[in-house]
Amino acid sequence: MEITVDGETDEDTARVIATAVAEHLGQPVEIVDPGGDRVAADEEEWTGGGDIVTEREQKLREQIEDIMSGGPERGHEKLEDLGKAFVRDRLDLLFDEITYEDGTFARFTDDDELPADGLLTGVGEIEGREVFFTANDYSVKAGSLGQMGVEKEIRLSERAAEAGAPIVRLIDSTGARLNAEEREKGDTHMDRYRGGKMFYNQCLHSGQVPQIGVLYGPNIAGSAYTPVFCDFLIMVEDISGMAIASPRIVEAMTGESVDMADLGGPEVHATQSGSADLVVPDEEAAAEAVKALLSYLPQKYDAPNPTREPKPPVKNPKGLDAVIPDEPNAAYDVHEVIDRVVDRDSWFETKPRFGPEMVTGFARMGGRPVGIVANQPNHVSGAIFPDSAEKAAEFVWICDAYEIPLVYLCDTPGFMVGSKVEREGILQRGRKFIYATSNAQVPKFCVITRKAYGAGIYAMCGPAFGADATLALPSAEISVMGPDAAVHALFGGQLDDMEGETREAFIESAKEQFDDFVDLRAQAATMQVDELLPAGDLREQLLARLSAFRNKRRDDPDRHHGTILF
Repeated sequence: MEITVDGETDEDTARVIATAVAEHLGQPVEIVDPGGDRVAADEEEWTGGGDIVTEREQKLREQIEDIMSGGPERGHEKLEDLGKAFVRDRLDLLFDEITYEDGTFARFTDDDELPADGLLTGVGEIEGREVFFTANDYSVKAGSLGQMGVEKEIRLSERAAEAGAPIVRLIDSTGARLNAEEREKGDTHMDRYRGGKMFYNQCLHSGQVPQIGVLYGPNIAGSAYTPVFCDFLIMVEDISGMAIASPRIVEAMTGESVDMADLGGPEVHATQSGSADLVVPDEEAAAEAVKALLSYLPQKYDAPNPTREPKPPVKNPKGLDAVIPDEPNAAYDVHEVIDRVVDRDSWFETKPRFGPEMVTGFARMGGRPVGIVANQPNHVSGAIFPDSAEKAAEFVWICDAYEIPLVYLCDTPGFMVGSKVEREGILQRGRKFIYATSNAQVPKFCVITRKAYGAGIYAMCGPAFGADATLALPSAEISVMGPDAAVHALFGGQLDDMEGETREAFIESAKEQFDDFVDLRAQAATMQVDELLPAGDLREQLLARLSAFRNKRRDDPDRHHGTILF
């Protein structure tokens, strides 16, 4: 209700009057002057003594507080034994503020040991950005997914896509809750609006909004699909894992005895499957990694990418030429190149232990996000293997989905040869890399730092693959194959009839002739590269070109989609 006071009444007196009358009448009161204007318009006045909390509201608040405390005591004790944080403490590590939650009362009338049905969903703020989240509460039935938990996940993902905001999934679940009471007779996991709908939505929303998963526990079956459908997956050392079936089921079905670490622990997914983008030592590091990733990603696919204040590189760009050896097969660390090209403290590497002959990661140049795809001469001379082809293809595809420009640093003898890699699908997986590069429509720049042999230059965005510029450094060599392979291809028959010094002399002579045909200045003269430039100018050249193509137009081809799957 409104009470009119004399216009000369000061604001403090008006508040005292409002509080006293409100408490007496049991309803909110507003003080207005004779002209009908509020005496005190500051919203802070309603956070003080004028609040009226009824008995029913107090009861509701107490119930909410009880639900937010999580599962029973034994569930919290299990968390402590495992060295894991309670889900709300985990959220506090990541979010500056939780804006709101949905489904707090899910399963409230069913079971007092299922608060929020073991899954928290809502929206929080990270560095001024709204981010949607799901988070399993391991204190509730080990984070298992019940019917209302599935419903909450489905609603959350659909609303995030509609709102155009990233989704962070904090995953700590033993999978679907298999209790008989979870299903009515005839129910299955494949029903139109049940478990399968979660993964269906993740697939549909892929590339619409960024999806980041963090794995905190041994996640089995359905809960293991959730993280792998995310754009990025972070695993926490020692406590996380994922597999289609638990070690117990694996042994029962196949006879194989294996523990969770060897079946699907961080080491497995960081080095062998390639499913983990990053393995971090603890939950604090996981939260920092999520924040760092978000700093390169837009709110949604067509939103502007976040920017930061530009910084100079951590190492002098003018020292770049000295980093690259003259000999095509001499090793060096491509991170030395990256350090002289990107902004200081902006490098974020993905899958560093998987396919290490290829380096992928995000950085900023001039304060703007870029994706770096680089051959690593320190490892097998930078040859492209099946794993590294898959790794690069996925990274290029994600960058294209979120409008992040690409910089390729090419120094490769090409795709690896041999029976082993053929059995591992070097052609099948290599084509994914070439396909991703061909179809990516973000600004793309190829820098040939040294060797660019064979089809390696195709995958690394050579001139025929839509590069907005192909730049070559003085150390560059462009050829169908390397000198050793070329000599054996051209003169193999003759070499079979030679021995000793005669054979070696012939090989060296043939190599010298080969060098005449790969003269870089001659190639630049025929525009096989857009520009041959001093290595010390590379950073400023890339900055200028990234700026020139910042409004590059996309031109999607006339088709449903390509036939090469990722």
